[in-house]
Amino acid sequence: MLYQLYDLRHVALTPLRLMAEATVTAFQNPFVPAAFTKAGRVVAAGAELVERSTRRYGKPLWGLKTTRIGEDSVAVTERIALHKPFGSLLHFQRATDRQDPRILVVAPMSGHYATLLRGTVEALLPDHDVYITDWEDCRRIPLARGRFDLDAYIEYVIAFLHHLGPNTHVIAVCQPVVPVMAAVSLMAQDDDPGQPASMTLMGGPIDTRAAPTQVTRLAEARTLTWFERHVISTVPAYYPGALRRVYPGFVQLSGFMSMNLDRHVGEHVKLFQHLVQGDGDSASSHRRFYDEYLSVMDLPAEFYLQTIATVFQEHLLPRGLMRWRGNPVDPGAIRKTALMTVEGELDDISAPGQTRAAHALCTNLPAALQADHMQQGVGHYGIFNGRRWRDQILPRIHAFIRSHDHERSTSAATA
Repeated sequence: MLYQLYDLRHVALTPLRLMAEATVTAFQNPFVPAAFTKAGRVVAAGAELVERSTRRYGKPLWGLKTTRIGEDSVAVTERIALHKPFGSLLHFQRATDRQDPRILVVAPMSGHYATLLRGTVEALLPDHDVYITDWEDCRRIPLARGRFDLDAYIEYVIAFLHHLGPNTHVIAVCQPVVPVMAAVSLMAQDDDPGQPASMTLMGGPIDTRAAPTQVTRLAEARTLTWFERHVISTVPAYYPGALRRVYPGFVQLSGFMSMNLDRHVGEHVKLFQHLVQGDGDSASSHRRFYDEYLSVMDLPAEFYLQTIATVFQEHLLPRGLMRWRGNPVDPGAIRKTALMTVEGELDDISAPGQTRAAHALCTNLPAALQADHMQQGVGHYGIFNGRRWRDQILPRIHAFIRSHDHERSTSAATA
């Protein structure tokens, strides 16, 4: 009933939302004298807050039409390189002949769309050939398409790496650090020629025991049955994914918001003040961030529950007990794929130490193929977005990838 109640609330608030939209339009119309008064701006600002708080946000557009390479503006085209039922491999194809390192960015399947990493992709584009995992909203995937669990996620990562071929560099952000490390481990165990040249793990829960947070404590304090009973819902019959069991995006968003409720309330108060003051730039910046942050998707219940059990409750990967479709997952088999970990000093979701734990698992990886960076002064989001990501973190990742790019190394040796 949880899903139906949420939809009913959305429908019930439709008249209020439409009234708020009309009010904003009226009090921002240059032909309405009140639009030029402080009182008019107060009314319009209040109406916009009402409209935004009652809106359902759809999947955002990437909007990455160009990138700048040197002094040139280069066109970028989105192209689906490989389509699968639960997610596609999306290529940001640049109109250039440059042979830059090929990057697979593995986006989290954690409630937000892959577009949350827009800033990550935008910063990578000038110097890299970028692909990303673009996950689908499960409420729109028919039940006939089958199940999707953590094992399937790992299978998708391996399939995408096979499609891209040798000398691909993989970057995992947040939740996918565990399945990406598992995928690379399995490929190493099979001596797969498609093993990535490097693996960069950013702000993810390799070993949550290393630095407990509010998130890890919540996962450990409750049984898997509790999660199944309280946060799993069935998609209603009026969606394409009817009868699929999911962890709804709106439940996940509620959890995100509650962790920093004071900050989110404060940001919306600031939006109101910016609108009243006529500070359009600050208001636009707020809208861009929250249009993305409030856009959420449903996760398959089996994926969510298996991740809770494997990563947060049983810690199977760091304990050497993780299995994929019955096969053991052994990070000690990784000998060729260079490993870099990135953490944020103020990360309250995957605290410092959780990601760095990956190095201890790669027992046969030479020290020359390992690197670690802990960024001062950033939280979870700042690891992969914002000024410090662009100015301090990305240059280190770029240098790491270049130094372990086999094609560049081969070309240099040949020259």
